[in-house]
Amino acid sequence: MLNLNKLFFLICVTLISFSNVSSQTKLAHIDTQKLILSMPEMNIVQAELEALMKNYANQYMLMEKAVESKNSQYLNEFETQTKEINKARNEEIRALLMSINEFKKGIQFELGKKERELTEPIKNKVNQAIIKVATAQGFNYVLDSTQGQGVILADGKDLMADVKIELGF
Repeated sequence: MLNLNKLFFLICVTLISFSNVSSQTKLAHIDTQKLILSMPEMNIVQAELEALMKNYANQYMLMEKAVESKNSQYLNEFETQTKEINKARNEEIRALLMSINEFKKGIQFELGKKERELTEPIKNKVNQAIIKVATAQGFNYVLDSTQGQGVILADGKDLMADVKIELGF
């Protein structure tokens, strides 16, 4: 009986200490993706990415026109050329088409790389501002409430307005 009372007392003390700890923990949330997209710096990033995309599109169109031109020339001269020359020209067209496909794949990779390169400093700036605001307001945890980040409920304090003020917009 004495052991049972000690066990009950120990459980009560543990529950009380857990409730005290949880009542001292402060949670907040912020949609970092929404914040980043609303930042003025993202207009510059978007403009740079669009310029890069236009450049790649122009290069791609020039490559396609070159292939079409060669193909047209080769078709016009097909009857007057030897089988070996026609075969070599056919291989040349295939190689050009393969290089165009590789170029298309590379475009996506390069655009993603450039976007990461341009947004990394913005993300760091946002994270520093979130930490500064959360620390100043006494929050122990800040959850990212961006869609798909695993937060199911975000009823706590939303730091969006305060972090925007900290960032100066």
